[in-house]
Parts: sequence; structure tokens; C-alpha cells
Amino acid sequence: MTQIQTGLLMLLLTFIGVVGYNIYINETTAEELSYSQFIKCLDDNKITSIHLKGGNATIESVTNLSFSTYIPDLQTILPLLKEKAVRITTEEESHGFSGLSSSMLPIMLILGGYLIFSRNSQNGKGNFSKGKSGSFQPITKTNLTFNDVAGISEARQELIEIVESLKNPEKFSILGGYIPKGVLLEGPPGTGKTLLAKAIAGEASVPFYSIGGSDFVEMFVGVGASRVRELFTAAKKNAPSIIFIDEIDAIGGKRSGGNATGSNDEREQTLNALLVEMDGFDSDQTVIIIAATNRPDILDPALLRPGRFDRQVTISLPDVKGRRRILDVHAKNIKMAQGVNLSEIARSIPGFSGAEIANLVNEAALMAARQNKTAVDLDDFEEAKDKISLGLERKNIVISEKDRRVTAYHEAGHAITATLLPDTDPVTKITIIPRGRALGLTQQIPLDDKYTYSREYLVNRIKILMGGRVAEEIVFNHQTTGASNDIVSATEIATRLICEFGMSPNIGPVAYMHEEAGHLGGTSSQKPYSEKTAQLIDKEVKDLIELCNQETKELLTKNNKFLHKLAEALLVNETVDAEEMDIVHHCYINEKNIEKELLKKQRED
Repeated sequence: MTQIQTGLLMLLLTFIGVVGYNIYINETTAEELSYSQFIKCLDDNKITSIHLKGGNATIESVTNLSFSTYIPDLQTILPLLKEKAVRITTEEESHGFSGLSSSMLPIMLILGGYLIFSRNSQNGKGNFSKGKSGSFQPITKTNLTFNDVAGISEARQELIEIVESLKNPEKFSILGGYIPKGVLLEGPPGTGKTLLAKAIAGEASVPFYSIGGSDFVEMFVGVGASRVRELFTAAKKNAPSIIFIDEIDAIGGKRSGGNATGSNDEREQTLNALLVEMDGFDSDQTVIIIAATNRPDILDPALLRPGRFDRQVTISLPDVKGRRRILDVHAKNIKMAQGVNLSEIARSIPGFSGAEIANLVNEAALMAARQNKTAVDLDDFEEAKDKISLGLERKNIVISEKDRRVTAYHEAGHAITATLLPDTDPVTKITIIPRGRALGLTQQIPLDDKYTYSREYLVNRIKILMGGRVAEEIVFNHQTTGASNDIVSATEIATRLICEFGMSPNIGPVAYMHEEAGHLGGTSSQKPYSEKTAQLIDKEVKDLIELCNQETKELLTKNNKFLHKLAEALLVNETVDAEEMDIVHHCYINEKNIEKELLKKQRED
């Protein structure tokens, strides 16, 4: 029975119980009689007996019917009852648990059903199942193999070695070595950590136990630690075996060291149980732990020491060769048109993870199917890439001609600055078609993957960001909010250049900011410094941005005609690619050379 079916059954039984209880109460409760009707019946000698419980009275009539009423003045009514020869019985009014329990019974039934359902959900949680004996059931095999994992060859080789050590341990022990007890896979989301674990399950002919870190954490203290012990007991019993814990940071976070309560106490008990179990293997029990996380910086140091996680494998974003191999893996499942160059696509998507590349291929296939194509072509990949990176085209948005012109000159300012400055990434696309929250876009793609950046590159990047705002000032002599994101990005680059990279000549190679080692972007933390240093940093950041803004203004003013030509091309075509950009640039250069020749000739004359 599935969790949903169990839950529905519990709710149905609870509903039936509440309805049955209400029916029972209605059937066993006497009909209520008003006090005035009670006095009239008493005067007419229609009452034979009365049962008093405090002020509440249950009445038996001459017709053997039962009624109930409330008597506010017992002292007054008792002589009248004696006069009419009514049989009187009494009972002490209860103020204890019995009165409360009857009113609370429906709530107790609902709460009981909820707790039973929650318990069933907990027992059936995760990627494992518990048999009648209470042991976890391993995954026998998956359809994935190491051939389905591409772009992370170094990490794959580490895990291939793990599988080989399980199949042939003598190969490694003959030299006196021992099999690593644990392997920690760390890296950004979507880089293939879980995929590698599934490939191990497909390659290894040993029991494979897979569970998420959050599956150990429960509301009740001690449940997580118990599950850890049960999991390791099952793995030891079926050794050699592999345990995979996904998102281990859910239970492996650094311990607080204080008197933790609630969920923190539960997490720490679960972590302590995990640490003990990882240390408690006998020499003849080959159980390997593989864990995955994108937050290695928050893991407890005791978990990372040799003897527990002996190897820590960093899975980074794939380079251009890795992206090409990942594209090959996913593209073999779709029908590709002739002439689609996967190497060119791989070069155009720097920073894409394996999961994002898989999504790109799928989106391209959906684009082609939407247009009733028989194969996926390069245009589909381009559209899918823009959709993922920039968002959907906002075709229904109504933009005035004035705003279109401002956007065209803004994007032309970015593009021309990037084209004319040295040590910049080439411009591949300029568009004034609104996408996502942006009214336009200038796209630059590096020729090669970059791992380090020079000061000139970063300064030129600030100038490119300021190019849109400067172009608006030159042409329209006003400023708009369209440059707000550019200013934010430029300020961030300038701040990191000065405070983190130590590239300021006035401050020197001192780091006042560093980025945490997490893979989720991290938060920048600051080194304590004086108010005087803070003022100096603020001044350096402001001076650098103003200098870049001034130099960009001089550059675009000098190439004013190029700015107008590119903006007009954008207003006509809405999108200008790299080839069209080169044509506009060459036309401008030729006109400039002709003007120089004419000017030279005029001077000679």
C-alpha cells in the first residue's frame, strides 16, 4: 500500500469514527425540554421521575419518553416535586476528566489518525524500504553506467577505482594498502554527483543503499540515530556493500557545542551515530560510504577526517571539452539536423552545469517539436539557450518608440565599448527584444574558459557595464533606470577588485573581504578594519567607477557615428549577431578612413 493510500485510509477511518460518535451522542441524548414546558408538565402531573445532576435534569414522563432540561432554582422546585410525588434521584456533578474526555473525543480521534499516518509516512520515507525484519532493502541495479557520465573524468576515475576495489580487493591489499572507507563528492548543484552514485549502482555487483540526508531527521529525538544504526547493520550484514547519502549536509553540519534543543539536538545525535558507525567497521566488513553535498564548508570536521571520508572529490563545472562530451551523451537521444556543430554550442555555454546542458538539449527538442520540425537544428539550440539564460520573450509587451530608441542606444553603447576595448570577451549577440525582466541584452561569450582575470579585464568590464548609461547621456542628455543593474554589477566588481583581489595601488595587496568556500555562491565576509580604512575603500571604489565612466564617455563620443549606425541597425532588425556587428564595424571603419583621406587631401590643397 502506498503512502497516499495509507493516508487516505487513515483519514477515512477518522471521518467514520467522528461521524459514528456524533450519531451515538445524538441517539443517546434525551430531547431537550424548555423550563416553562417542564413546569407545565409538572403541573399537569405528566412527570413520573426526575434524575438531577447539578442543575441538569433528565425527566421520565407518563408516556415513558425521556426529556432533559436545566433547572436554575433547585431549592424552589424540590417542594413542588415532593407535592406531585415525583421520584427523585441525584448524582454529583463531575468536573474532572470524564466530562472533558467526551468533548475531546473527536479531536483525539483526528490526532490519533494523523499520528498513525505520520508514522507510516516516516517508515516509508526515502529511496529505501523496510522489510518485515526492519532491515533496509538495497537497490539491486540501475540502467545507468559510467558510460552515461561525461565531463567529469577525474571524479569518475576515482569512483571506478572504488568499484574495482570491491570486485577485486586483493589487487590493492597485496601492496599493504586498504580500501577507502568514505568518498565525499562536493561541487555546485547539477554537476553530476547523484548521477555518479547511480552509475556506481549500475556498475557494482554489490548491494547499494541510497538515502537522502533529510530522511534521517525527524521531529522525535532519537529516530534519526536509530535509522543510522539500522542502515549500517543492514549494510554490514550484506558486506561488501555501498551506502550513498545524498545531501549529507542535512545531518553533517558543524555541531553547535552548546545545549542544543529540538531539531538541532536530533541532528547532532544523528551525526554522532553516523560518526560512530563509520569508525565501527570490522576488518572483514567492506562497507564504503559515498556522500554528496554542495555545502562542504558547513560539514563537521570530525566527518571529514581520514578514516571516515578518506577522499574528498571536487566536481566542478565542466570545461569546453567536458560540455561537448555531455552534449554528446544527451544528443544521442534526439534526432539532430545536418550541420549542427556541438563543439560550437559547447563553446557558447560557458558556466553551464551538466544538468543545465541536459535541460538545454531537451528544450531544443521541445522547440523543434513545437514548430513541427523533423529534426533539431542550430536555431532551436540558440532559442533554447536564450530561454534558459535570459527568460522567455515578452512578445505581448507594448513599448513606445521612444523607449525602443533608448534601449537600442543603451545596448549599442555596451556592444561598442566591448568591441573597441582590448582584453574583452567578443560580442556574439545584441537584441532589443524584451526577455525576462530586461528590455534588451548584449551577450558576450569568451573564446576560452577563464579561471583567472587580469586587472585590465576587470576594469574594462566596468567600462562595458557603464557603456549603456553613457550612451543614453550622449544621445538623449538624460539618464534612465535601465542602467540600475549595470551599476550594481559595476560596483560589485570594483569592490571586489579593491577589497578582495588587492588590485588598488593606493590600498595595496590587502584583502578586506573574502568569499566563503561554499559552492552556492557564498556570502562575502569582511575583515575588521577602521573607519578611516572604510572611507578610503569607499573613495577608491567611487574614484574607479567615475574614472571608468569618464573614459567610456570619451570613447563613445569619439566613435559617435559608430554608435548611431549600430543603434539604427538594432531599431530595424531588433537583433544583431556577431557577423552583422562586424559588418557595421567595418562600414564605420571604412567611412572613417575615407573621411581621413578627404581631410588629408583638403589640408594638402
